[in-house]
Amino acid sequence: MNPPDTDMNAADAHAPQAEERGRHSQFGLLRARRFGPLFVTQFCGAFNDNIFKSALTVLFAFHAAKWTSLQTEVLTNLAMALFILPFFLFSAVAGNLADKYDKARLARLTKILEIVIILIGMLGFFLESLGLLLSALFLLGLQSTFFGPLKYAILPQHLAADELVGGNALVEAGTFVSILLGTLSGSLLAGLPSGGTAWISGVSLVIAFVGYLASCRIPPAPASAPELVIRLNPVRETWRCIQFSRVNRSVFLSILGISWFWLYGSIFLAQLPIYTKNVLGGDSGTIALLLAVFSVGIGGGSLLCEKLSRHRLEPGLVPFGAFGLTLFGLDFAWASPATLAAAAAPLPLVELLARPNTWRLLADLLLLGACGGIYCVPLYALVQQRSDTACRARVIAANNILNSLFMVIGALLAALLLKHGHSMPTLFALTASINLLVAIYIFSLVPEFILRAIGRRGSAFQKTED
Repeated sequence: MNPPDTDMNAADAHAPQAEERGRHSQFGLLRARRFGPLFVTQFCGAFNDNIFKSALTVLFAFHAAKWTSLQTEVLTNLAMALFILPFFLFSAVAGNLADKYDKARLARLTKILEIVIILIGMLGFFLESLGLLLSALFLLGLQSTFFGPLKYAILPQHLAADELVGGNALVEAGTFVSILLGTLSGSLLAGLPSGGTAWISGVSLVIAFVGYLASCRIPPAPASAPELVIRLNPVRETWRCIQFSRVNRSVFLSILGISWFWLYGSIFLAQLPIYTKNVLGGDSGTIALLLAVFSVGIGGGSLLCEKLSRHRLEPGLVPFGAFGLTLFGLDFAWASPATLAAAAAPLPLVELLARPNTWRLLADLLLLGACGGIYCVPLYALVQQRSDTACRARVIAANNILNSLFMVIGALLAALLLKHGHSMPTLFALTASINLLVAIYIFSLVPEFILRAIGRRGSAFQKTED
């Protein structure tokens, strides 16, 4: 296995020269045309996905009777399944397209598609058509499916080796912030007396236009495999993408590690609303605070990676992140109230914050998110850096497929455990414990992670000489 600092694809000729990149810090990348427009484009896309999803969830919870006789729980899960389904069906095709064509051009086309989808959603709101609204949600998932591979595959073309960790950190931090803002905005707008559909439509359309304008400034990112033949068989192409990801063992195991994190994180995030209501006895303000704290943790941990890694790919950070995910996940479970909250009116956030135990839970959630960022960012950078340039987008498409699969598995396992009488703190403790076993297994297969972590002991926080 080549050393992480030198295992680069020479074909990435569009990365900046050393004298140019030396003038750019992690946040300085936001001002650079080779990164800033891409960041804004992906931020707007993630925001729109989540404002629309969360708004529909709230509207289905309170106004579903206007559209259908289906139970609210069935309708909500149907909506989420429709959003995730394209990632299974079309990620492979998306990876093929991103390898065959200029990624900047594809980014612009996906943003035009997003504008059309928002218009379909607006029509659905106007006509109170459940079919149109669910179609728009499915198409938003499709648009995200096509944007995902090119978003990550374009970074090594525009960023140098010592900028790749910082670029990934900003992308991860921006994604979670946009998810948080979109989720909160969608919930608040849908809660307006009129249902907020006009506001939801208007805000989404403006954000989609901003995203399109930003995509127009993304510099060209030439095709890495222009001779590639596009095949539309989703099953066969999905299998081919996964096979591409298995060519490099460290890349494939990193993808499995990333997918495990999405399973882990989705279990925690999916349960937070019910956990807040039934375990803490809190209200919607408490739910918003918990989501915000976790998102801030992810963003902070992601940005911290660039400092700890000293501007280069550093696999040695991954074990620290993995250990933290277990430690703070277990403490979150142990710090949770032992008995369920009474079925009285929800406690205001101010009253919950008066309890010392609440602050311990918030600290655990913040540090859990931070460790998630420290864990994920080096893995994403490793996948990008060590993948063959000619099939990098297809490798990233395989990552998206496996991420989605693991999230679905996590949701099913959580539902199964809760159905059989296990408490949410028990679910959290079990997930955190399994995380340690998964980490040990992956690190035993790729000892480089542990060896780098041990090699950095005592020097991880020291200033490095240029």
